[in-house]
Amino acid sequence: MDKTQTLEHFYQQKFNSVPQTLQNGVGHFNVFRIEDCNGPNATPVTYSRRDFYKVSLVRGEYLYHYADKSLVVKGTTLMFFNPNVPYTVQALSESTTGYFCIFTESFFTEKIRGSLNELPMFSIGGKPAYFLNDTQEQFVAGIFEKMLEEINSDYVFKYDLLRNYVTELTHYALKSEPSESLYQHPNAQSRITAVFTELLERQFPIETPSQRFALRSAKDFAEKLAVHVNHLNRSIKVTTGKTTTDLISERVLTEAKSLLKHTDWNISEIGYCLGFEEAAHFNNFFKKQTAFTPGHFRNV
Repeated sequence: MDKTQTLEHFYQQKFNSVPQTLQNGVGHFNVFRIEDCNGPNATPVTYSRRDFYKVSLVRGEYLYHYADKSLVVKGTTLMFFNPNVPYTVQALSESTTGYFCIFTESFFTEKIRGSLNELPMFSIGGKPAYFLNDTQEQFVAGIFEKMLEEINSDYVFKYDLLRNYVTELTHYALKSEPSESLYQHPNAQSRITAVFTELLERQFPIETPSQRFALRSAKDFAEKLAVHVNHLNRSIKVTTGKTTTDLISERVLTEAKSLLKHTDWNISEIGYCLGFEEAAHFNNFFKKQTAFTPGHFRNV
């Protein structure tokens, strides 16, 4: 399996250039028509994880390889992809059209409390495929057309509106029945990863300065799950491609950003809530992850 595809790699493959907005360290969003990205010189999509989320509306016939499963798609399908699951797409017909949008987790979490992984279509072992009838297709295509119009506008709050459109897509999908033909019962590694994820998310959001993030290490989670820490680490690495420590750090960082932007708690209080005994330890962690100090990030 190829290494994780970054946003920079995506733009280089598709457009031979990288937007300047990727260099500013904030959340990223963009939206495209599929036919604009699938010319005769288009680079084939490799089977790999991405470091961004993707929502696609596809018309035509495709073969999706998603994790260890495959799905032949005929007609119109709304698909949700998250950074934890590797996938690739193989066109089986020439008349494939549609839309897709890509975005980073921070595009949402720096403005909205909570985690995208709480949504069923983005959770570990979730069900990302939703087949649409003609009426549903028309509605979803209309949302993507609004995205395309908005991304090119000069409206100062357009990214807030784009977040709302993505949220509308997710809730519209949840009201319909997900496809069952893609899925089998998860294996033991997937189950362990799913329970680990649930335990991790259950500790958030941090809502008061007295609340404390308690399960902070792979060992803490392994004891809670009654499994050996090596077994937990192997399961998570196989399922997500990341280490247990990476996933814990990413979730702590997401919450740290949210607290810095959405509360007036001082930095020492935020660090303590997130399990750091000393403010200096929190500062070092945050700067290592983002290249910014917590104070600088709060004031940007």
